[in-house]
Amino acid sequence: MTTPTIVLVGHGMVGQRFLEALADRGVTERARIVVLCEEPRPAYDRVQLTSYFSGKTPEDLSMVEDGFMEKHGIELYTNDPAETIDRAARTVTARSGRVVAYDTLVLATGSYPFVPPVPGKDATGCFVYRTIEDLLAIEEYAKTAKAGAVVGGGLLGLEAAGALKGLGLDTHVVEFAPRLMPVQVDEGGGAALLRTIEKMGLTVHTGTGTQEVVTADGAVTGMKLSDGSELATDMVVFSAGVRPRDQLARDCGLDVGERGGIAVDELCRTSDPAVFAIGECALASDGRVYGLVAPGYEMAQTAAATIAEETVDGFTGADMSTKLKLLGVDVASFGDAHGTAEGCLDVVYSDSRSGVYKKLVVSGDGVLLGGVLVGDAEQYGLLRPLTGSVPPVSPEQLVLPAGAGAPVALGPSALPDDAVICSCHNVTKHEIGQCTSLAEVKRCTKAGTGCGSCVKTIEKLLPAPTDKGLCGCFSYTRSELYEIARTLRLTSFAALLDSHGREEARGGEGCEVCKPTVGSILASLAPTLGMGGYILDGEQASLQDTNDHFLANLQRNGSYSVVPRIPGGEITPDKLIVIGEVARDFGLYTKITGGQRIDLFGARVDQLPSIWTRLVDAGFESGHAYGKALRTVKSCVGQTWCRYGVQDSVKMAIQLELRYRGLRAPHKLKSAVSGCARECAEAQSKDFGIIATANGWNLYVGGNGGATPRHADLLAQDLSDAELVRLIDRFLMFYIRTADRLERTSTWLERLEGGLDHLKDVVVHDSLGLCDELEALMAAHVADYRDEWAQTLDDPERLRRFVSFVNAPGAPDPSVRFVPERDQIKPDLTILTIGNLEGATSR
Repeated sequence: MTTPTIVLVGHGMVGQRFLEALADRGVTERARIVVLCEEPRPAYDRVQLTSYFSGKTPEDLSMVEDGFMEKHGIELYTNDPAETIDRAARTVTARSGRVVAYDTLVLATGSYPFVPPVPGKDATGCFVYRTIEDLLAIEEYAKTAKAGAVVGGGLLGLEAAGALKGLGLDTHVVEFAPRLMPVQVDEGGGAALLRTIEKMGLTVHTGTGTQEVVTADGAVTGMKLSDGSELATDMVVFSAGVRPRDQLARDCGLDVGERGGIAVDELCRTSDPAVFAIGECALASDGRVYGLVAPGYEMAQTAAATIAEETVDGFTGADMSTKLKLLGVDVASFGDAHGTAEGCLDVVYSDSRSGVYKKLVVSGDGVLLGGVLVGDAEQYGLLRPLTGSVPPVSPEQLVLPAGAGAPVALGPSALPDDAVICSCHNVTKHEIGQCTSLAEVKRCTKAGTGCGSCVKTIEKLLPAPTDKGLCGCFSYTRSELYEIARTLRLTSFAALLDSHGREEARGGEGCEVCKPTVGSILASLAPTLGMGGYILDGEQASLQDTNDHFLANLQRNGSYSVVPRIPGGEITPDKLIVIGEVARDFGLYTKITGGQRIDLFGARVDQLPSIWTRLVDAGFESGHAYGKALRTVKSCVGQTWCRYGVQDSVKMAIQLELRYRGLRAPHKLKSAVSGCARECAEAQSKDFGIIATANGWNLYVGGNGGATPRHADLLAQDLSDAELVRLIDRFLMFYIRTADRLERTSTWLERLEGGLDHLKDVVVHDSLGLCDELEALMAAHVADYRDEWAQTLDDPERLRRFVSFVNAPGAPDPSVRFVPERDQIKPDLTILTIGNLEGATSR
């Protein structure tokens, strides 16, 4: 009996999934498998293509496990695409001249980028964005370019725009449709996405097309648009959609669709029973060409099962749901995202100021039909599996954010067992429940190995992990990472991740948990490691939490607050007048806080440098209200003015606040100094509080006055000024060194093995011999401190980020609006547009 030969033409993501499906079914043991691959490397993750610009290598993107081809006896020929098919002889001829006979032929040729037929499209400096080779060419050309334009504002177009921006180019996006991502999001979602992307420094042109690529000496110098405008650009990247690569099929006489695509039946067979087509090159039996990886995987499974002579339901269509992070913005759509069903209703939450848009489409009887999520796609993993059913709570509760209604903590446990959690690999909740870890889920079901959007939902369905690692990127705790960075003198997130991250995370970008955590660690260690302390320089900028990006607290209407430091709450009349004049001149809401500071609310992002210029000139510094750092050291007036005071509490508060200002920590730090036992400064509700005695100072630690109040514990008493400062130095650095991510001192102290007694042993009695080191770390911080706002104002390049619109730097954001109240202003919060089932408008 002769061994049958299966020839696979094309080795992309879908082609590799087909090979894995054959191997899973034992077909590779009884058939010869030959793969003709056009590219110079085996299959790689095209979904994560842009991560190449974040440091991943082509090898990191590979979809082929080491030894896979050898283990299964698969013959892979790279750089040798198929050029002709002889169906009568059942042979394929490759570019090299190699002729391979087949019993079964599978076409997985994918798609090719569509380049609009405009003059100049073939000039030097024009590229497409499809393969690793395309990216290598773009990266090389960008070294001599200053500006770039991307034609196409869809998924891949925005990825390309992010790449150009990351390469340092002034970047334009040109989209013919009236909004970005027109296939995935509706008008409201497009508007939210547009605003967020423009704030990142990209210039977007929607509702206009490319008319001509302007050239000089054969190279790109500009672009003319259909609206009559012209862009100055040095390079153009075309990402205006794709077309099925069906030429091989056409040439050999296979049926193709009128608009392209190799016609296949439900089993993915073409008009020739010996030939299959899968992925983006195929026109499915429902008349659609699917451009997402999940449908391609389903087709690969179907073809493999058919070839293995298994009974299979067939491929009759696919879920087009998708969740992505484009330029750092979460975007998701699922089900009937555009509300095309008759009589459907919309439930919408829109806050375009902060770039959040959520729309659910429901039927008249409450069935969830689909939705669009922009800016906050946290609920995607829950909402997509609920599509087609009546959610257990009202749709309004599923879109409202905390504080704007009555949100419900609805988790994946509410999903039925047959709910599909991973659409890429069609894995249900029940199948995931048979596993005990994410690694096991990926190994046994492949869920989470496709687009990755289901990973958070999968993690919530798994038993509580015994792994105490910080996140999926690091198996170490925060305190262990602190020690690694300090001991090995690692000065970048990338270095820490690549050397001590989990194996599968190395070379990656990290996650929303570890990036700000490591950013805080590096900021606190910066003086010791010899790093620049400015948090928005280089890699550090990408690690910061939202507020740190503009050195100001973002408020709910898209404006920012300005909080100058007022050490100990003491301020001169002249400085008080400056604050008043700034508030008056910029129209800011003014509030005296419980921390003895004056907060100014309502500043637009473009106003921040002007406001801070006047404040810094008057001697003010950043109050670090935006950072996980020391906020205030509150004080009473002490013995200088109060007849009960026994020590100068104001002087001590000022000394401590100036010493610890800018100190980055796992969480915010608050302090207070009371001049006597009457405790007017409420020191025992602070992270570290000081109360004066007739003989010196008592030091209390681990207090908290927030949502879970805790009375601080007495650490030491009757301390001199020098002893007090020395103990606080040790306490703070020991906390920073050993606390978990986002752990306040109160929680940390309660978790600390041995509690207060152990803390006393370490920082008072030096039982671990750490005190000299802790004091040295603090001394380095004090010596290295620089005011972040003063540093920002001294550097024009750093000031460039403070604009509402990059293409109109002087224009204010018209969406940041206010209304009068009590002789001041308050935000104009018209943020909700919710159509309930009774009042919604049907289509």
